[in-house]
Amino acid sequence: MVSNSEPLPEGTVIMADNQFAGRGQQNNTWYATPGLNLTFSVYLNPSFLPISRQFLLNMAVSVGIREALTAFLGDFLKIKWPNDLYYNDQKLGGILIENILSGNKYKASIIGVGINVNQLDFDLRLLNRPTSMGKILQRDVNLIELLGQICSHIEGQYLKLKSGNLNSLQENYLNGLYKFSQKALFRQDGKIFEGVITTVTDTGLLVILSEGAEKQYNFKEVEFLNNI
Repeated sequence: MVSNSEPLPEGTVIMADNQFAGRGQQNNTWYATPGLNLTFSVYLNPSFLPISRQFLLNMAVSVGIREALTAFLGDFLKIKWPNDLYYNDQKLGGILIENILSGNKYKASIIGVGINVNQLDFDLRLLNRPTSMGKILQRDVNLIELLGQICSHIEGQYLKLKSGNLNSLQENYLNGLYKFSQKALFRQDGKIFEGVITTVTDTGLLVILSEGAEKQYNFKEVEFLNNI
């Protein structure tokens, strides 16, 4: 729809009841049982945002989704850098932002979101031990009402981003970040090390303090491990 000649209204939301080719970060596959979960995309046009700071859009969307879901799940819900939603140590959902550029400007951003809502059974071979809102709450959640709340919160954070209110955005993002300011185990190039996440840059780099020195990591350069 974005590729059509007629402009698509910003804020357009498309929900898939049955997603048959879900994608995650780095060509990973996203699985969702038809009719039980939220799988949707939001069209935005953040032409005001410098391309070099595009991760700020990820922050705004992540904070908006977390705000909406925290009303159901409390503070146990966290944003796992760079694009996952975790409840305790289990994966609840994911976010994939695909940017379409024209020269050095945005043409469009497609915000893809997948959230496990009412699905109770998962493939035991999945390593990230997925969970769902239904499993946590022990009840079904109305998908359409939840979608409306999530989109409302995304819009609120997007408007703050557009207004340039960046300090509170990064603060809210870090306050909800998985393993932030906690000793945790990570792996890079097969080597396990202990460190503490100190921040995430507005270009999306994860900053970890380990052995007295801070180091920045790009996507897929470092892996989170369960504490031993």
